[in-house]
Amino acid sequence: MDFSFSEEQTLLRNSVQRFIQDNYDFDTRRKITGSDTGWRQDYWKQFAELGILAAPFAEDHGGLGGSSIETMIVMEEFGRGLVVEPYLQTVIVAGGFLRHGGTDEQKNALIPEIVSGESVFSFAYAEPQGRYNLADLTTTASKNGSGYVLNGQKAVVVGAPWADKLIVTARTSGGQRDDGGVTVFVVDKNSEGVSTRDYPTIDGLRASEITFENVAVPAENVIGDVDGGLPLVEQVVDEGIAALCAEAIGGMKVLNDTTVEYCKTRKQFGQPIGKFQVLQHRMVDMFMAYEQSVSMTYMVNLKLDEGVDERKKAASGAKVQIGKAGRFIGQNAVQLHGGMGMTDELNVGHYFKRLTLIDTQFGNVDHHLKRYSTLS
Repeated sequence: MDFSFSEEQTLLRNSVQRFIQDNYDFDTRRKITGSDTGWRQDYWKQFAELGILAAPFAEDHGGLGGSSIETMIVMEEFGRGLVVEPYLQTVIVAGGFLRHGGTDEQKNALIPEIVSGESVFSFAYAEPQGRYNLADLTTTASKNGSGYVLNGQKAVVVGAPWADKLIVTARTSGGQRDDGGVTVFVVDKNSEGVSTRDYPTIDGLRASEITFENVAVPAENVIGDVDGGLPLVEQVVDEGIAALCAEAIGGMKVLNDTTVEYCKTRKQFGQPIGKFQVLQHRMVDMFMAYEQSVSMTYMVNLKLDEGVDERKKAASGAKVQIGKAGRFIGQNAVQLHGGMGMTDELNVGHYFKRLTLIDTQFGNVDHHLKRYSTLS
């Protein structure tokens, strides 16, 4: 199978790489995460100008007509730069809901706003009791005339402090954990009855706890089928997993390269520590874990358009590999850097934190091992 990239895909990668190199060095990133807002809105506008936000959307909506491969390329480069701007939440997740489940009116109204950088979305799906079960919902949407009234709470809504719109999952019928009865809504974050508590996460991002109290949502804000939204949610989450895997291999690459370079220059007993065979073996193991993760990332992105069970197996298999490899590479990078690896001033610990949070997002290793076993 040919895994080489097209000329257009290579140009996209080069464009993102140049932006990261010129504007997103580690010190700049630390200033961004330490600022009051926690992101750079002007960078988001530059992403729009460069066409990065348009990558996966159809040309009819102002996009570039790309596929999951284009988003994989962007996310890998963002992983190398530890980019905090909400590309996953807005372009991949919200964009995925609109592409797969949106009406023509929703697509025509909302996708151009994403492409231009005018709108930022966040995905409010997790609840305190739900763990990784996407159907475990206590948030409800009750019919009220032609529309709905939303009540409930969502936890750890990543990117919500920057968002103006939310993609919200709610139960419109059935029991708390039933597969049926799940509906997806677009909700304006400034709607009456929406309250948020914002906070930083350990990997440098921002998140919110969100409460919905008698929030009126018009019927035209439903994405997909009423009561039948779970398959759509699972599809978009699997696409999010594929994108997270790409972000992770970008971070793993930086950790490996940084560790090898450090071991070439750090001396002990009169020679570089990279000369010690046991450390060479460790770095080879880190490299192998990275290469296996790259292969699994390519695989899941190529299988997103296949059958449901095949897509789910690919997503879970890749997530397990990424979770294990991220922990192994991160722990060893910190250890091989010695005491320096624990300092906030060195980038190693920041990459490790991000890889750790990627493992927990959309289901950790244990969750996806169980999910994979039920599909085999």
